Amino acid sequence: MDNIDIRKSIISNFKDSSVSEIKESIEASIKDAEEITLPGMGVFFEILWNNSDDTKKDYILQTIKKGL
Repeated sequence: MDNIDIRKSIISNFKDSSVSEIKESIEASIKDAEEITLPGMGVFFEILWNNSDDTKKDYILQTIKKGL
């Protein structure tokens, strides 16, 4: 069985995508509510988190908390 690096695969798949293509993919993943899209959404979240300063991270956390 081969090990697949999901992060690298997802990043590679979206590397040349436009902002609108990424948005469409996120919205389709949410609309379809399929479990298979969760790893990709997790990679997107990881990218968002790692590229956010403390103020943005607080906003993200507050937004998540509000939505729960």
